[in-house]
Amino acid sequence: MTPIIDTLQTIPSFCFIIPVVMLFRVGDVTALIATVAFAIVPAIRYTNHGIRQVPHELIEAGTAAGCTKRQLFWRVQLPVALPEIMLGINQTILLSLSMIVICAMIGTRDLGQEVFKALSKADAGKGLVAGLAIAFIGIIADRLITAWVSRMKAKRGLA
Repeated sequence: MTPIIDTLQTIPSFCFIIPVVMLFRVGDVTALIATVAFAIVPAIRYTNHGIRQVPHELIEAGTAAGCTKRQLFWRVQLPVALPEIMLGINQTILLSLSMIVICAMIGTRDLGQEVFKALSKADAGKGLVAGLAIAFIGIIADRLITAWVSRMKAKRGLA
């Protein structure tokens, strides 16, 4: 699995669209598949990293308490790794937003299309408004996830 993730992480963002267009034609489905392939890597990496960083003592304590492997995962490892997992989800959202304008080149109908139209017509005002809207969506998502993780850490006494 690691070579696939490494490959996905090193390919330039525009190169995700080409093979997907060849398979699924131009449109929203193609953009969705290319965006998911481009943006999913941080979620996978941070989840893996978060679960591997769970202290061995906690896993030992859960095992000593009689937890099954499933209980150990859901009640010990996942709650402790949640801040790292949420960081991966945050990065995934931000990478998805960065792919919006690139996917506009294949005919999606979203804010990226507005930026693309503004670029093609040299309309700086329209491009700026659409670009700022995308940036604000990213900022709001980042702040919401950060606040939620901080609240979860405080609730568990980790902050």
